Amino acid sequence: MARLVIPQRRRATGQPGRSPAARSRVAAIIAALHEARPEARVELEHESPFQLLIATILSAQCTDARVNKVTPELFRAYPDPAAFARAPHPDLERAIRSTGFFRSKARSIVACCRALVERHGGQVPRTMEELTRLPGVGRKTANVVLGAGYGIASGIVVDTHMARVATRLGLTRQTDPVKIERDLLAAVPPTEWIFFSIAMILHGRTICQARLPRCGACPLRPHCPSRHLEAALLAAKSVRAKRRGKEGARVPRTKAAGGRTGRNRRGRLHPAPGRT
Repeated sequence: MARLVIPQRRRATGQPGRSPAARSRVAAIIAALHEARPEARVELEHESPFQLLIATILSAQCTDARVNKVTPELFRAYPDPAAFARAPHPDLERAIRSTGFFRSKARSIVACCRALVERHGGQVPRTMEELTRLPGVGRKTANVVLGAGYGIASGIVVDTHMARVATRLGLTRQTDPVKIERDLLAAVPPTEWIFFSIAMILHGRTICQARLPRCGACPLRPHCPSRHLEAALLAAKSVRAKRRGKEGARVPRTKAAGGRTGRNRRGRLHPAPGRT
């Protein structure tokens, strides 16, 4: 089983999740996730690790819901790696156009499937090293396929949702996905890596959203140092709205054609446009 190498560091570095209290808090977070999402599963619809691989490539900068609308017809037209490998690029681009970045995705999918046919007999590999050597497949995609496709706990999936939620929970201070994963692997027991990946991403999509987290409805609230973020953002929004209201109350003098103020020679304002 391939895993990310985690260098041993001394406790003095202040890495999140290393102290007994931090480990206890992580255990409480995982327990709360299990209670809130006992049947957590990836939202990309698939019937095999290969379909999950293609769907995950398509999901880059695209919602799972949109991908799920595209893949049924796509997999009927191209049922296996060999079919994708010989697919004409224009045809494949048209089929996946609605997922965005369709040209680069089509190139990645065709190249990936050619590599599957040539190097692996049309089978999706079961190791991190082999998967990440495929065109268009990075560590995040490989973790999704190994975890949700094969049930192999190779690591933790770090996408934008995971990065945001983990940061708000205080599980990492990093911004680089590889470093975030290192922090999470050090904090989360290996037996929970697959569930944790899926549940945290779903939590980020539905509760701990980017623009306005739903802290009041969050099952992780008791364990979250950012539990007051929703209230703070709403308060700031209210202050901005009040400022805009005050500025809007000051009616500026209108401008007439030619840059003159909207007043006639007697100093009276011109009628509003459309009104006489």
